[in-house]
Amino acid sequence: MTLGAGCPRCSLPVAEEAAGWRCPDHGAIQPLWRSATPAYDTFAEHLAQAAAMPSLLPWPLTPGWSVTDFGCVGGGELDAKATFISCAGPSELDGVVELTVISEEPGVGLGARCAGASRTDPGADLGEGPPHAKVRINGHPISLWSVSTSDNDVTFDRSVLAGEAHGRWLWLVLRPASAVLLLKDEWVLHDLAALGPELIDLPFGGSPPAW
Repeated sequence: MTLGAGCPRCSLPVAEEAAGWRCPDHGAIQPLWRSATPAYDTFAEHLAQAAAMPSLLPWPLTPGWSVTDFGCVGGGELDAKATFISCAGPSELDGVVELTVISEEPGVGLGARCAGASRTDPGADLGEGPPHAKVRINGHPISLWSVSTSDNDVTFDRSVLAGEAHGRWLWLVLRPASAVLLLKDEWVLHDLAALGPELIDLPFGGSPPAW
């Protein structure tokens, strides 16, 4: 396997033990499998690892945008618990925009890590008042609400939205924060595993997110 193991909740190095993987801070974990150099071959490996867990991204990508990072929690002999894909590219109003889309089972904590949120799950911020944005997955509208990261984000460099999609948490993390206005046009998220031969045209490159 060319994907490297890490902790879904933090950047500390993890160790493989007889009983599985362990993070020095979070104890026994299902590891986050992530590529050091995103490319078509490692992305194909990621999709095999993720299996039935969707790897979501707006598709087709806007010209000039590329995939900068991706990962899967668990998978292989165990069911995958979470996936993320990051992409970045130019925009007319915000310059370079970075987007990360996370799909995860409750309690995993990958979305919170990507977002810089203080709680593992976003539940307390969801469902109060009308949604702040919507996306579509498989033709279904998914409501999203803003998730506060003010406890950890003193620079206010990002916008975080979350909702529930098919029994899993869906997180969107956008940098800069003003890029959330791009969602005024309802995005359509596709599971890239379902694209088939179109994946050959998926562009890779650029800097991965800093989390």
